[in-house]
Amino acid sequence: MERIIDLDQAAAVIAERAEQWLAAGLKVGQVTWRDATAPWPQRLETDRGLMRDPDSVGVLIRGPADAELSVVLFRGGWADVDYWDGLDDGGPIPAFDINSAAAFTTRLDLWVPRVFGNLGENATT
Repeated sequence: MERIIDLDQAAAVIAERAEQWLAAGLKVGQVTWRDATAPWPQRLETDRGLMRDPDSVGVLIRGPADAELSVVLFRGGWADVDYWDGLDDGGPIPAFDINSAAAFTTRLDLWVPRVFGNLGENATT
């Protein structure tokens, strides 16, 4: 898989945003990593130090009314994004052509309010 995204930079974005999401009342799971060199089935790990060749980083965010947002970013420049708003809307969100940690940040700042609503001025900036 081509290396388009620096996953360590993307994990730093998640960590930075996590403080704001927590302050807004969301629950943020641990960042998970998958190693491209691990035998199948590849396990998700929370310890970055166990990764020889990470090919994805992900996080699960939960909010009121059982709302959830699951984001798994792949170093090839796309993400698997799924959500449930806790009421009547959910499913995958297309996430292709992510070419940098900055582009990932922009997408996160769109996905979180889509699922959880406006969390306040400081929740996504």
